[in-house]
Amino acid sequence: MKFKTSNVILTGLVVGTAYILIFSNTQPEFKHDKDINIPILSQEAQKGEKIFNSNCAKCHGNNAIGSDKGPPLIHNIYNPGHHSNLSFYRAVKMGTKQHHWRFGNMPAQRHVKESDVTLIIKYIRELQVANGIIYKEHRM
Repeated sequence: MKFKTSNVILTGLVVGTAYILIFSNTQPEFKHDKDINIPILSQEAQKGEKIFNSNCAKCHGNNAIGSDKGPPLIHNIYNPGHHSNLSFYRAVKMGTKQHHWRFGNMPAQRHVKESDVTLIIKYIRELQVANGIIYKEHRM
């Protein structure tokens, strides 16, 4: 059976395009610590960093850059217009279903106190701002 070169190329383009469309928005953009700006943190954010490192970094990575277990929070998807602070409180208290990434569901972290979540959010938001992630209205 003979294949024309143009058919093989066309098939490759179709499959490649389908792959990009299906997976491009679901894969994390991992960064390395050297690729992000680490700001001088406020006192509250410094406390939040310690709590984050003890409770969140094992999945969300050092400096919230993500890992093979959880998504990066230093990513535009988590800007305050798309994921408000309330969404972070809910995720910690109740867990959350997988929806942007393919890491599986996030289990509730009931051992983390609400006051600690407030400090964690302060830390994440200061990191985000230092890396150009600001409020953008979410449109569906």
